[in-house]
Amino acid sequence: MPTVERGCALQCATACAMVTFMLSRRLLSPQFSTTLLVVLAAHEPVDAPSDQGFWGLVNNAGISTFGETGWLSMEKYEKFADVNLLGSIRTTLAFLPLLRKYKGRIVFTSSIIAYFSLGNGIYSMTKAAIEKFCDALRLEMKKFGVRVCIIQPGNYAHSTKIQPPVSAEEIWNELGEEEKAVYNKEYVQERANFFNSILSRGSANGNEVVDAMVDALMSPAPKARYMVAKLKEKALVFVCALFPTVVMDSVLSYVLSKVKLA
Repeated sequence: MPTVERGCALQCATACAMVTFMLSRRLLSPQFSTTLLVVLAAHEPVDAPSDQGFWGLVNNAGISTFGETGWLSMEKYEKFADVNLLGSIRTTLAFLPLLRKYKGRIVFTSSIIAYFSLGNGIYSMTKAAIEKFCDALRLEMKKFGVRVCIIQPGNYAHSTKIQPPVSAEEIWNELGEEEKAVYNKEYVQERANFFNSILSRGSANGNEVVDAMVDALMSPAPKARYMVAKLKEKALVFVCALFPTVVMDSVLSYVLSKVKLA
């Protein structure tokens, strides 16, 4: 059974990565032992214990927030990039020598929000960036026998609690005077209500995402991408990927059409 070393209580805002050490490389054999570590930060190359091999790294760094582009400070953009993007890159670089040595697996948690945005562009930005990082890494690691997989969850806000309900009052109070001159409280309230309604429809079956992670780590033929989402969400991604941008803009504009500035 896996054992977990907990150095501190994990919060939703903690950039973390799960690292699995395996005593045996025979994945399909029942005779192996694992140690599951929670890594809060890794800045230097990591060595595996001399009597163990190294199999997989799961990067699960993620924080989320709500707000239109001008509502968010530069400090918040830097924080999100540091956690959602650079946190996973730092950990990957620290464990890359071991992953190459033992021909292991690297799993990244992205999101279908990498394809579109509905009020959380700052989150979409970081997830789109991690997708491109994974695409480059996957091709580069093939010659070493290392597999790189991306997990693309849909709306699991109800089970992960990554994004609490937003408060229009708090958003308004944090806006600068220039933004308040452009927007009004009613608009902010309608946008907050719209976003909260999306959060409330999130799936409670978080185990579906975990199952995808396990398959990415354990399958003899893992997928490059695992989209774990509802049919409607997959259809939206399909439109984003295959249709011209003008079509996607029209679809999202229609979804937001009831939210007016005045």
